[in-house]
Amino acid sequence: MIWANEDKAREEFGEDVPMSEHPRIRSAEACLKSSAYAIDLASRHDALLHVLHLTTAIEMGQFSEGDRSDKRITAEVCVHHLWFDESRYADMGTRIKCNPSIKSAEDREALIAAVSSGRLDIIATDHAPHTADEKSNKYFKAPAGLPLVQHALMTLFDLADRGELQLELIVDRTSHAPADIFGVVDRGYVREGYYADLVLIDADKPYTVDSSNLLYKCRWSPFEGHTFSSSIELTMVNGTVVYRNGSLTGHITGQRLDFNRAR
Repeated sequence: MIWANEDKAREEFGEDVPMSEHPRIRSAEACLKSSAYAIDLASRHDALLHVLHLTTAIEMGQFSEGDRSDKRITAEVCVHHLWFDESRYADMGTRIKCNPSIKSAEDREALIAAVSSGRLDIIATDHAPHTADEKSNKYFKAPAGLPLVQHALMTLFDLADRGELQLELIVDRTSHAPADIFGVVDRGYVREGYYADLVLIDADKPYTVDSSNLLYKCRWSPFEGHTFSSSIELTMVNGTVVYRNGSLTGHITGQRLDFNRAR
């Protein structure tokens, strides 16, 4: 389906396909075909399935609103699909080219609603730090993906500030749910005896993204020039401070995760 859409775009535009065509090339129908096929297989064989990177309203009907502990099939949405819609291709171009594509405003709103209703169990990020030079290519040569991990949580807090998500829901979908669904041992909650993976946020301190405060090695961000409503003050990994007051501390404290998910 995608190859056929690419051929159609080439017939109309040649090799200089406008970025506004991306959600029609990587279409909602192709997304539905893919997720429906996987879900059908999992359902027929009673397999556990976690569906990543959902982007469309038409896919949401495939997922239930029940408690995640009762689900065999769970679902996930990425931060950038909750934030951007296709209107931003006009000013951002290939900087927001990703697969699956960012789609319509109606699709974005449906994803927000599905997070709130429990159809979408996890909010994640897909960090793809291609260089600015790579992303400056025309449609077919520009790689898909964008750097996100530094600003993902602030993006969600902005959505909360706009009244689109609740803060408690953000905590649940980014921390509790991944630990529960994948059986991550002693993480995802603030509990005695658990690993201290913590973020301290000042919800009343705005933060403007510019080239001087980017920590990505690719040195660009789709959020440059945007002022978030909140700031990240401190980050701890395994009980050690790794980020404070806008700078990395240099401590590398990551550990291999343990899992106890029943099959």
